[in-house]
Amino acid sequence: MTQISERVQSLSPSATLAMSQKSNELKAQGVDVINLSVGEPDFNTPDHIKEAAKRAIDENYSFYTPVAGYMSLRKAIAAKLRKENGLDYAPEQIVVSGGAKQSLCNVVLSTVNPGDEVVIPTPAWVSYVEMVKLAGGHNVLVPASIEQDFKVTPEQLEAAITDRTRLIIICSPSNPTGSVYTRDELQALVDVLARHPQVLVLSDEIYEHINFTGSFTSLASFPEIADRVVIVNGVSKAYAMTGWRIGFIAAPLAIAKACNKLQSQYTSNPSSIAQKAAEAAYDGPQDCVEEMRVAFERRRDLVVELAKEIPGLKVNKPQGAFYLFPEVSAYIGKRHGDTIIGSAGDLALYLLAEAHVATVDGAAFCAPGYIRLSYATSDDNIREAMRRIKAALAKLS
Repeated sequence: MTQISERVQSLSPSATLAMSQKSNELKAQGVDVINLSVGEPDFNTPDHIKEAAKRAIDENYSFYTPVAGYMSLRKAIAAKLRKENGLDYAPEQIVVSGGAKQSLCNVVLSTVNPGDEVVIPTPAWVSYVEMVKLAGGHNVLVPASIEQDFKVTPEQLEAAITDRTRLIIICSPSNPTGSVYTRDELQALVDVLARHPQVLVLSDEIYEHINFTGSFTSLASFPEIADRVVIVNGVSKAYAMTGWRIGFIAAPLAIAKACNKLQSQYTSNPSSIAQKAAEAAYDGPQDCVEEMRVAFERRRDLVVELAKEIPGLKVNKPQGAFYLFPEVSAYIGKRHGDTIIGSAGDLALYLLAEAHVATVDGAAFCAPGYIRLSYATSDDNIREAMRRIKAALAKLS
């Protein structure tokens, strides 16, 4: 009998990828599915970035790079952090990996020991909990409802921290909710964290530029905790480069060295060509970032307006990313024919079967009773998807 490790058996598969796969399977059968389950921009990578990758191939950037990435790329990232965030990092404090997901996992595996507690405000991205499991850590989930705009309070954070707490993971702008902590809200959390010097802070800033508030504050900008903050960011969302797989950390030197050591043993460097493309993204013109941000803000306004017209959906107005996270408990217990809606997961499956719209069960984000819709698609798709959802939900009684 084939033995699968307990480590892998303890993990849950990615619900977002699973729903996307179901959507693609229906599409392959000829069904007209609108996929609102996947979290990636629908824009193409900007031309100047693609051209840089083509040049890199022609110039034979086809050999191993340093594990942490080309020095030129790390300098470009350091310059970005200095210019956009007012942060001072040496290239040696930056480690480039195969996407922000690997960057996050590197940090968790490099800092969390079995039994350590990791505080995760929820709703939270699907992989945080699984990464902590992989490290043998204990997840401490801190729920924030739609009534509080999905943002935890200082009192909630204080109550969650014990002498066993090693790490807190904060994502702003948030996947799956689109919530953005203001500087004052972050300061209030920082005041709590300042009293607990043993707690590292992992700040997932991958949606930094898809932000409708007019400003962005990095947790690393607070001097009280700056020496124990690890920033995770990358090119996937801001530059429409999900498939290029380039993320990075900016971290205290000891953590950067630990992540470099870990990465050296299980993947080594990320793609040399993708690194040169990322370098062009950071060094080149930034107007493409703002053009996409403006489009996402318009789509945000559209999807919120249409969602508010659907009876039973409880929605807020997300301030960033490209997700709407409606509360759907009004539909739990309803039915259509032989289909009974026993959970938000059942509702997501019903919407896929009845409306041919793919969404994701909120339980995957540690938030039962919600579903996630990605509006990273065209205005026309959003209008048609919301029309279908409204019609399908009206059939439930």
